[in-house]
Amino acid sequence: MTDFTSVQGKVAIVTGAADGLGKAIAQCYADNGMKVVVSDIDTGKGRAFVEELKADGKEASFFKADVSSETEVEQLVDYAVQTYGRLDGLVNNAGIAADARPAHEYSVAELDRVLAVDLKGVFLGIKFAVQAILKSKSAGGFIVNIASQAGIMGNSSMALYASAKHGVVGLTKSAALDYAAHNITVNAICPGTFRTSIWGQAPEEAINEFAKVFSPNGRLGDPREIGYLSLFLASDLARYVSGAAIPVDAGSSAGKITPTQWADTGILE
Repeated sequence: MTDFTSVQGKVAIVTGAADGLGKAIAQCYADNGMKVVVSDIDTGKGRAFVEELKADGKEASFFKADVSSETEVEQLVDYAVQTYGRLDGLVNNAGIAADARPAHEYSVAELDRVLAVDLKGVFLGIKFAVQAILKSKSAGGFIVNIASQAGIMGNSSMALYASAKHGVVGLTKSAALDYAAHNITVNAICPGTFRTSIWGQAPEEAINEFAKVFSPNGRLGDPREIGYLSLFLASDLARYVSGAAIPVDAGSSAGKITPTQWADTGILE
């Protein structure tokens, strides 16, 4: 099999899907025949996105949910099952960051908030989605957790975020083992720096200069690249892939780049 027809008709929830990486994932899923529940705390953007999908002939619906709330996550999963009759997968994408500063300058309240959304939210998603996937007798159940490059390596001034995302990777690996015998795959995607709305109105020149410094290949990631990987992980092509933490960062988490003069520069001409 070399295509993605296996995902057609699958029902999936994507959290934090009104914008950015979550939106790209939901779009990719819908484009390939999946039924998508778009969830976000931004009702305006979320509903507008769903209307765009429907206008293009896709099957999608919106449900507002704060992933740090046990009640709301349970309601989100119930909504998906009630609307489409089953659940096959979940993408835990919703997350927040904290301002950049050294660890000792963060407050306990900031710690609680970041962990509540970025780690507890993923746990809650798994807790309720897995039960629904099992009850649905899904032949290809899947969980995709959007972690971060900061989930597989440290980063100065990002202690809270990195701690939460490391937790997501640990949770992913353990859950993969919990559900392997039940044909549910659980994987984490660890994005580097991507071109999303987080850049706001930043000048293109400034964005490009940042990319040259922080990305080995000199560009920011395209959110669709996360969408394509998420599609693969939702498909039958990836049924033997579970417990993985997959970096999508042009190699920046692979190690340190040491400038080297090539002996044969003619190969580059």
